Amino acid sequence: MNHGREVAETRPVPERLRDWNEVYVPGSLLPIISKQASRCMDCGIPFCHNGCPLGNLIPEWNDYAYREDWSAAQERLHATNNFPEFTGRLCPAPCEAACVLGINQPAVTIKNVEVSIIDKAWETGDVAPQAPERLSGKTVAVIGSGPAGLAAAQQLTRAGHTVAVYERADRIGGLLRYGIPEFKMEKRHINRRIEQMRAEGTKFRTGVEIGRDIDATKLRKRYDAVVIAAGATTARDLPVPGRELKGVYQAMEYLPLANKVQEGDYVTTPVSAEGKHVVVIGGGDTGADCVGTAHRQGAASVTQLEIMPRPGDERSAAQPWPTFPMLYKVTSAHEEGGERVYSVSTTHFEGDEDGNVQFLHLVEVEFVDGKLHQKPGTERRIPAQLVTLAMGFTGTDRENGMVEQFGLDLDARGNVARDGEFQTNVPGVFVAGDAGRGQSLIVWAIAEGRSAARGVDRFLTGASDLPSPIRPTDRALTV
Repeated sequence: MNHGREVAETRPVPERLRDWNEVYVPGSLLPIISKQASRCMDCGIPFCHNGCPLGNLIPEWNDYAYREDWSAAQERLHATNNFPEFTGRLCPAPCEAACVLGINQPAVTIKNVEVSIIDKAWETGDVAPQAPERLSGKTVAVIGSGPAGLAAAQQLTRAGHTVAVYERADRIGGLLRYGIPEFKMEKRHINRRIEQMRAEGTKFRTGVEIGRDIDATKLRKRYDAVVIAAGATTARDLPVPGRELKGVYQAMEYLPLANKVQEGDYVTTPVSAEGKHVVVIGGGDTGADCVGTAHRQGAASVTQLEIMPRPGDERSAAQPWPTFPMLYKVTSAHEEGGERVYSVSTTHFEGDEDGNVQFLHLVEVEFVDGKLHQKPGTERRIPAQLVTLAMGFTGTDRENGMVEQFGLDLDARGNVARDGEFQTNVPGVFVAGDAGRGQSLIVWAIAEGRSAARGVDRFLTGASDLPSPIRPTDRALTV
């Protein structure tokens, strides 16, 4: 009743396009965050809990933030979330979509409150290693160091098990490290969490791919349990004429190179948008990351294509509160320029005599009785000297031999099948995150990592005090 919704202040577009720092004005949130937290009504039935896969205790830490009791706020925040600085920057905030205040007013800025609490906690030294009091004598290997793998590893380490995380890339972090651009989350946030986990006892092995560098069957014999958190890294391709032309890349071929420049591995990226007409195929968050990256590399133009119609600005009747609605979203990357084109499909690419892509041919489409139809007479071509495919992922990696070596069953969608305890058909081998769930949100990855850790702990010791935000009866987990 006393305060309207205020969100984090972003830096001016011309300024932020000259660097790769986070788009928000440093320190701009803290002066307003207590007021924003006071907008939380501490509902008798807090639907934000239901909206959050982690079951975050949102009204509780909102109240502590309102009272500026930052130490208590971070304690309640960490009670359900290992890495709130990740979710506070990257999560699309389904909790805000479920906020009761959002029925007839702008929702509480839950995500901004969350990131303010954790940033303050790091600043004041409230985030400390939590080493176990005693060791169990049991060993666990975690395959993959994305949010699911890191969450599982930290929970299991704190439970007293000896945990080693295997990562095939040269640095820890998975998609957090090489899929998320620096302007969305600076990698220093990952680095300090890794140091915390090292201090707690977690071991990290980079540059090791299970299935190629180490046979999965040997890994299983070496450890008492294994957690597969390798993600859903098989990208959806676009099988149209001209796909083989130079200049057409998967988003996850393009984005990591830009991040490696920020890590100091390259002076300039081997694949740059500088001076080129860039087309991004796919309207999701990964597509937006490509848009923002292309802007910073000096693209001549950026066009983002989406096969679906433009979402509405308001909830539709088919997506009532408190469900997470599909709404038209303007990210920081979209604020920086470019064109977004909806209801179009790529028919083919056109190249020059040297085999470099030059144009993209598209046609307008519409859905009739649930089926996609091209609209006659709407074909056209647009300049395209760099094309990125950001159309999602279809399942876990099948090329490195890990799935076959373990002897894992897959579900109908190509994900690793598991039961309600997150255990696969192979005893002692568990799966968490996108590898078992399919492409999803970071908040689901952390929730799955925490839940799988409980399953592993029960497997190793017969019982577990670790929390499990995802119920064993969740239908999404059935084999």
